[in-house]
Amino acid sequence: MGWITEDLIRRNAEHNDCVIFSLEELSLHQQEIERLEHIDKWCRDLKILYLQNNLIGKIENVSKLKKLEYLNLALNNIEKIENLEGCEELAKLDLTVNFIGELSSIKTLKHNIHLKELFLMGNPCATFNHYREFVVATLPQLKWLDGKEIEPSERIKALQDYSVIEPQIREQEKDHCLKRSKLKEEAQRKHQEEDKNEDERSNPGSDGHWYTDINATLSSLESKDHLQAPDMQEYNTKKLDESEDDLEFWNKPCLFTPESRLETLRHMEKQRKNQEKLSEKKKVKPPRILITGNGNALNVNEPKIDFSLNDNEKQIILDLAVYRYMDTSLIDVDVQPTYVRVMIKGKPFQLVLPAEVRPDSSSAKRSQTTGHLVICMPKVGEVITGGQQAFKSMKTTSDKSREQTNARMKEEAQIPPNEAIY
Repeated sequence: MGWITEDLIRRNAEHNDCVIFSLEELSLHQQEIERLEHIDKWCRDLKILYLQNNLIGKIENVSKLKKLEYLNLALNNIEKIENLEGCEELAKLDLTVNFIGELSSIKTLKHNIHLKELFLMGNPCATFNHYREFVVATLPQLKWLDGKEIEPSERIKALQDYSVIEPQIREQEKDHCLKRSKLKEEAQRKHQEEDKNEDERSNPGSDGHWYTDINATLSSLESKDHLQAPDMQEYNTKKLDESEDDLEFWNKPCLFTPESRLETLRHMEKQRKNQEKLSEKKKVKPPRILITGNGNALNVNEPKIDFSLNDNEKQIILDLAVYRYMDTSLIDVDVQPTYVRVMIKGKPFQLVLPAEVRPDSSSAKRSQTTGHLVICMPKVGEVITGGQQAFKSMKTTSDKSREQTNARMKEEAQIPPNEAIY
């Protein structure tokens, strides 16, 4: 069931900077709303209100919308026109495809002197004999009915025949009300039976208790290796039953009534909840396998980051393109003799090394310019002091130029003075 909440209105008021008190147009269609409320308190400046394709059963809580000019309540569960006298500026009212059978309720619209357009097509009252004549004669301010303009001659004729038409409309209303009362009783009885069946499904025992077959329990305990098979069979059976129930529901013929629309909504909500439960089960991923049962490490790159591996004679250098602005506290490095593992925000990056390394002599640092993580791992049998050799490839351009200048100055100092070139 959908409720009209302040958050819902704000989300549909983006064109007004999410300000609701000065809102002039609001669209709340297809929100599964069953009751019309709060709008007359929060949005009193409304001029246009769209509420089509919901499940609203009664027109209410709109009498304070004095500036409302257009109200669209098509495709709802409304059975009677009421509570619109306070909408003083109402000029257009759309009640297409509802369940209005009390046609005489249109008399309440006499107070809406600015009402020019009215739509009642698709309602039970639209099938009444002399329906159009009755509406035209009852509402003299009306200019258009069901999208068709009302001619002056048509209005004169309707007014002349009004005294004869009104009793016929009353009789048809009475017949419709009797049919609706029977349908409501039948729907209520059916709903009670469904609730009873649902209780029986949830409580299999006659006294509400569960009973267990001891022999079946003992046999199941004896065969522990086959415990999962009955569970899968039960799951598949349950899923098959739900599919059959769903197919039976949609193939079952029913009348188009407010109760059937609500029943359809309840069924769709139930199906959606079951689907969400299945989706949640599917979302639960099994733990990532990093080491096989034989003790072999696997190559894993769950963070999906770029990397490069430099293997020289003395050491192995791994350069991970870690996000530049990621906090170092979110990174955890573990170097093993045959592989290296880096946890980045809880996601593992693991790489099998081409040669055995010394974890106790390895080092890991981040570049201050790129944020990359550089892990230097000396090979077994090689000794690297201070880790400075590992970062030889990371020297900046200024460091290289400084070294070249120093080397050139040394060469010039070694040349004898008599061999100097001028």
